[in-house]
Amino acid sequence: MHSRTPVSRLVFFTTPLTALALSACFSLNDSDSTSVDTTSALRAKVKNVVVIYAENRSFDGLYGNFPGANGLGSLYGANGQLTSAYVPQKDRNGSVLATLPQTWGGVTAGGVTPVVTQAQSAGLANAPFSIETAFKASANATLTTTTVTRDLYHRFFENQMQINGGANDMFAAWSDAGGLTMGHFDYSASAMYKLAQQYVLADNFFQGAFGGSFLNHQYLICACAPEYPGADTAAAAPTIAVLNKDANGKYTPTLTTRNTSPASALDGPPSYVLSGNITPANYFGDGKFYAVNTMQPPYQPSGNAPASVAGSNALYANAAKPTTLPPQTATTIGDLLDARNVSWKWYGGAWNSALQDGMQDPATPRSVIYAGNSYGVATTANVDFQPHHQPFNYYAKADPVTGAAYRSTHLKDYTDLVADAAAGTLPAVSFYKPEGLYNQHPGYANIADADQKIADLITKLQASPQWNNMVIVVTYDEFGGTWDHVAPPKGDLLGPGTRIPALVISPLARKGTVDHTPYDTGSVLRLITRTFGLDALPGLTTRDAALKANGSPAMGDLTHALQLN
Repeated sequence: MHSRTPVSRLVFFTTPLTALALSACFSLNDSDSTSVDTTSALRAKVKNVVVIYAENRSFDGLYGNFPGANGLGSLYGANGQLTSAYVPQKDRNGSVLATLPQTWGGVTAGGVTPVVTQAQSAGLANAPFSIETAFKASANATLTTTTVTRDLYHRFFENQMQINGGANDMFAAWSDAGGLTMGHFDYSASAMYKLAQQYVLADNFFQGAFGGSFLNHQYLICACAPEYPGADTAAAAPTIAVLNKDANGKYTPTLTTRNTSPASALDGPPSYVLSGNITPANYFGDGKFYAVNTMQPPYQPSGNAPASVAGSNALYANAAKPTTLPPQTATTIGDLLDARNVSWKWYGGAWNSALQDGMQDPATPRSVIYAGNSYGVATTANVDFQPHHQPFNYYAKADPVTGAAYRSTHLKDYTDLVADAAAGTLPAVSFYKPEGLYNQHPGYANIADADQKIADLITKLQASPQWNNMVIVVTYDEFGGTWDHVAPPKGDLLGPGTRIPALVISPLARKGTVDHTPYDTGSVLRLITRTFGLDALPGLTTRDAALKANGSPAMGDLTHALQLN
């Protein structure tokens, strides 16, 4: 059953789009997306679903000023002052921070101008702030969406500590970047913002899993976390997180801090005994170990080079490395599509060049994989391909030797996506993952480059012979360590995490609307499942049951964003 957003929860603004947003809210509420007619219409009209997966931005961080959306405007009164709707950020001891912490290490990434240093970031009010204008006085610097800012923690347990049970008031306390977590951009001049105004912006869409990119890419294809069997005795010795326990000896989602960790967020970033990549055994109640922070694919392209290039070894990552994940065997959306003979492909930006880069001798420096410039910033010459953004490459079915046919059918380059779109030969389901330069990830990419790249792709898709029956979903893997004022609903032990942007672009879209329906990353899978008559992935059933048990509605499947009748 899909929810109907109660009117009391909606926030409206006096803007040219207000009337349109109002009518959209009620039309979305009045539609019954569980009806047989809707399913029949969906299957008759939608022949292609294209998922574009960008990186590391919260909803407020990009779309906080979007007319008709539940954005930053809901926190301010008519006088422009923050109201009690804003929950101030707290220190690690639970007291309200007098100011935001400095941005540790500086606001701007290495080699980027203008420079905003750590000292120049001090003294900001405990409030959301404009990244563009906040440092005019201290650094004489005006930043833009072309500026690469520093990276911020966006890890599994840290994200939960920041959410703090739904208060969303410890983002600054547990960020390694300090106050930058409270910053946002004015994205209103961008091509994607204009597409959001033209089509549908979902303002109640949450990342499927807590934490970072690796886990959320896995969630996008399987609604699950990958397993690492016997992690505590594995010869590779992967890192296992050290967590606090409650009075009953049960693990809590809080990392154990070091005795030397600064007591106050104003004195420095937190320090943990071990913020590992693997959960302790039985964290999820089944006695197993799961990977929740970045691990590398067992096949090239991988962040771990081959052990050697003898024979077929060049095709594989060195399995002895502690960050190489063993091949996975869980059921994926790809498996379910294959079972129904529904075509699908995962298109990766710079996939072909990264594959060749990964197969080089381990002593040869990589020039594509995790290869930015000398400061780690992506450029046109250093595209910074991210192997942990390629989730199907972790699965046994994609083994380069035994699964060679699977790889050649399903794992493709961006150039193949452009060619398929132009020829009208896109598969029924397409996933596109941009390389680092074009994914908007703080620390190595800016916002503007990806905006232009993704908008250009959408133009190409709109010119495709398949456009009339296409639904494009543009969303983000996760929040990138950036605060958002809307707390995620309580679900299961995997998520959902922080709110992120999502756009639905289609000739079938309810154009010019803001969709308040509750969604998460799994909603992309729900749409695919319903459109093509697939079995439901177990993780989706688990998520919706957990949401309902905690008093929230099940997540929608994005059909509320479509006009199918």
